[in-house]
Amino acid sequence: MDATLPAMGAVFWPVGSGDSTTIVVSDEVVVQIDLRDMEKADSDDTPEAPVVDHLAEALPTDEDGTPVLSVFVLTHADKDHCLGFADLLDRVHIGELWATPRLWREFEEAKDEELCADAKAFQAEAERRVEAVKKALAEGREPASGDRVVVIGYDTDHDKHAYDELPGKYKSGPGKTITVLDGQDCSDRFEAFIHAPFADDCASARNETSVAMQVTLTDPSGASGRMLLFGDLAHATIMKIFNYSEAKKREHRLKWDLMLAPHHCSKKVMFLPDAEGVDQRQDDVLDAFERHAGENPVIVSSSRVIPEKDEPCANPPHRKAADLYREMADDFVCTMSWPDEAAPVPVVFAVDADGARLVREETVELAAKAVETRPARRLAAVAAAATAVASVIAASRSAKGSSGADRLHKAIQVGRQNTSPSEPIGFGR
Repeated sequence: MDATLPAMGAVFWPVGSGDSTTIVVSDEVVVQIDLRDMEKADSDDTPEAPVVDHLAEALPTDEDGTPVLSVFVLTHADKDHCLGFADLLDRVHIGELWATPRLWREFEEAKDEELCADAKAFQAEAERRVEAVKKALAEGREPASGDRVVVIGYDTDHDKHAYDELPGKYKSGPGKTITVLDGQDCSDRFEAFIHAPFADDCASARNETSVAMQVTLTDPSGASGRMLLFGDLAHATIMKIFNYSEAKKREHRLKWDLMLAPHHCSKKVMFLPDAEGVDQRQDDVLDAFERHAGENPVIVSSSRVIPEKDEPCANPPHRKAADLYREMADDFVCTMSWPDEAAPVPVVFAVDADGARLVREETVELAAKAVETRPARRLAAVAAAATAVASVIAASRSAKGSSGADRLHKAIQVGRQNTSPSEPIGFGR
């Protein structure tokens, strides 16, 4: 099974309308962007499935057998992006946290009652790490893995908080790159270019303070895959990202082979209401997405199944947004219905010498074997872990009289039918 998946890529877990993205840089370096553990699900669309349990089993381990996660990135502190963090922190060694100043501001403004328990746990850990870094530096040493933190973004009230005293290497923001992960130089394989949050948005709604970045994974052969990740940003902030980078002649920082649809395929990215409350399509952002897309672009919606039609005041995902994404991408993929709503499997984006590609048949084959085999390669291990979550979802959607084996068989058949090219698909080829 190791031969089916390369060593590097990203796995988008099927967790309803929420984000859990695992980036495998190497067998030993794994980055987790957001988390939505579904052990205590609150709707039929998100049945109970312990994401943290499965993620911990898939991670590399240290000499004591403790699972190790190199970096955890919290784009923003909404529940659908941090649910389960306290459990993860208790069970996994997290080398480095990437945090934004937004949580410090919310605590300062006495809005912590609006934060879920896991957001509070993240903030407490970020504050502990700020003090640990300061203490280490005062003693003339570098902070150890498990104490590291990077604060991403700028806040006008920064001087009220202890993170302001951190040296520049522990801070980042728009226009800067990160290639060191938990003290390890990964510049030959990984680069995160930070697009947001902007200083002007530090007091905006929480979604508009999301971390946004272009992540580039590069195979030793030189082939690469680029991902644009926007968190829960809406139209105005996304356009600010495009306009700013284009004005600075940094168009290469906007290129993408895979884009995670902002805010779980929300229409607020490309539709704004007019004075009468009627949605008006915003072609500026659609044009921006398209002119920076790679040759075979893929868009992933980390969301519930796309509805047949939009209802008034409905939460994302929105059908009208999905329809526009389908027009601009070779593949538009919803995490809860890939390749089939009745038997979803994780979305896997792989990078190797052939370029970057959306993995098709290999993933559903992995789903069928996941309970029997533990793959050695890290990307395969994470895909198998996400498959275990997907199998719970498939079971919950089972038609009367349909067995789990039947549903996995259906997923495999759908995946094979969707694999129409005779040769592997590679972006930029």
